[in-house]
Amino acid sequence: MPEAASPRIAVASLMQETNTFSPVATTREVFETYYVLHGDELLTGYGAARVEVPAFFAVLREAGATAVPLFAAYAAAAGACTRATFEAYMQEIEARLSAAGPLDGVLLALHGALVLEDSPDGEGEIIARVRAILPPDKPIGVSLDLHGHITPGMLQPNTFLVGYQNYPHTDIYETGERTARLMLDVIAGRRRPVMALAKRPVLVTPVRARTTDGPLKPVADAARRMEADGEVLHATIFPVQPWLDVPDLGFAALVCADGDAEAARRGAERLADDLWQRRADFDPGLVSLADAIATGLASPGVTVISDTGDAPTGGAAADSPAVLAGLLAGGAADAPRLSLATLCDATGAAAAHRAGLGATVSLRLGHSLTPGTSVDVTATVENLSDGSYVMLDKGTEGLAIRMGPTAVLGIGAIRLLVRSNPSTEWDTAMYLSQGLDPRMAALVFVKSPSHFRASFGPLAARILLADTPGPTCADMRRIPFRYVTRPLYPLDEF
Repeated sequence: MPEAASPRIAVASLMQETNTFSPVATTREVFETYYVLHGDELLTGYGAARVEVPAFFAVLREAGATAVPLFAAYAAAAGACTRATFEAYMQEIEARLSAAGPLDGVLLALHGALVLEDSPDGEGEIIARVRAILPPDKPIGVSLDLHGHITPGMLQPNTFLVGYQNYPHTDIYETGERTARLMLDVIAGRRRPVMALAKRPVLVTPVRARTTDGPLKPVADAARRMEADGEVLHATIFPVQPWLDVPDLGFAALVCADGDAEAARRGAERLADDLWQRRADFDPGLVSLADAIATGLASPGVTVISDTGDAPTGGAAADSPAVLAGLLAGGAADAPRLSLATLCDATGAAAAHRAGLGATVSLRLGHSLTPGTSVDVTATVENLSDGSYVMLDKGTEGLAIRMGPTAVLGIGAIRLLVRSNPSTEWDTAMYLSQGLDPRMAALVFVKSPSHFRASFGPLAARILLADTPGPTCADMRRIPFRYVTRPLYPLDEF
């Protein structure tokens, strides 16, 4: 008999995590500060980044399958994506998919919490539009972030979804591998994936949504046992991106079984029930900013503090000067050890670049993108760069980040990293690339709810969660929801 032809599998990605409370719309310009890749650019454009799309390619290459790269774009969290931006990218995916010739399947790397300015379910629309072009007997495999807002519209026919297992996100590449391997099994007839979704009206604060420790870990462990016991193929829990003011927001369990819809349903319901029973265990454990600073300045070792309200990976603009103001008020400028903090302020960074290395500058910093009160400082320009670096630490190592023109300002013992783009604050390379060593500081601030722990945790003598203002408020009860489906815990009692 003639040897079967190697499968041809198209690959595309459109990833953004929306925060509907952010005033900064997600436009093409926002995506372009991260990456937008067309066609064969996907094959090399990720460099050494260990994320989903390179994992797709690696698995397909190892299996002798042919990858057909379509399009990929990524933007960090911000406000709702404009319809014009979404259409421009989707139309390119659709055009390339239509021109790709015969395909055996499509792999999509999506986030799961993409909200459009005129629709709450961006991923549901992406999958439906791909499904409309691909023949109905050909599978679609989708990788998702653990913080996805999972909707029934995402469960399209002959489509399977696989989510991250870990938060902090240390298995992004591995999730891509799992998704691509299942695709190969489906094409070969070895697996028949069926999906089940179970949701509960619970918001889990991201500062307590870790799968490594804390109240969510037992639920994550139960999902891993289901897989290990062979009960299901994949089981993912989604504590959700909570800063979405959309209907049906809440915790989701998404289970993929091999041809057994009832097994998938039972598994999803069991995980959702487990989380529901633990809903009272997720108090965020916040401390005041002033207390966090005082503790760090008075304590030995490195104190890592999360600026919970201004996290760019949750959709904040990273331009809040609350930490800077708190450090100045708390005496950090006169302390014997350094304090490290960051701020997104393109105007301030540009002024420092014009002044030059070693110059003394007087600047008004903060709220460059959002309304609020700025902070006046006089500082020394300690370092200047284009803000480019490559992540070093587990989870997204190898991913190139572009902060835009960046300056380090010295204000006594405070070192303020001022950058032009909101950017990601997950990795120690953010500071190290700018000549700042977090291990030598008394206080190290990061604008991140939890992922920073994978990178900064090993050097921390203690980690504190500061109750800071901004659109990534960690106390779910203080988020000004208008459109979510009620009742919703912890906003409402049950």
